[in-house]
Amino acid sequence: MRCPFCGHTDTQVKDSRPTEEHHAIRRRRFCPACGSRFTTFERVQLRELMVVKKDGQRELFDRDKLARSIFLACRKRPIEDERVEKALNGIQRRLESSGESDISTDTIGEMVMGALIALDQVAYVRYASVYKNFREARDFEQFVENMHDGEEEADAE
Repeated sequence: MRCPFCGHTDTQVKDSRPTEEHHAIRRRRFCPACGSRFTTFERVQLRELMVVKKDGQRELFDRDKLARSIFLACRKRPIEDERVEKALNGIQRRLESSGESDISTDTIGEMVMGALIALDQVAYVRYASVYKNFREARDFEQFVENMHDGEEEADAE
């Protein structure tokens, strides 16, 4: 593993342990060249996923990109990082176990929307505003009205 501080290629593992959900290995590393310490995570990747964008362009699935968008929607909300990480892991597991190598951005977006509605309604609306490309305040109003209508129907059942 290359040191992120000095670029030295021979770093040493000082401590390894599974993460709380046992879906990754957390490793504390030490660089003998500069003395820096840093953490890496090792995850199982079941298959190589390709994301198919709306314009047909394809790119490799980037977990970090997905994480940034979810954490951005949850920013300054009272949500523990562990809950967000758990939702992110769940989305990735569902994508990898779907049996498909090509995943549409719509599929990913709907999975994120489902995870965020369970976490926090404000984060859900924030993400939806970008995902559904809201253009004016009325778009927010209609979305929130539809969201509340769905809740009332669920409460009546």
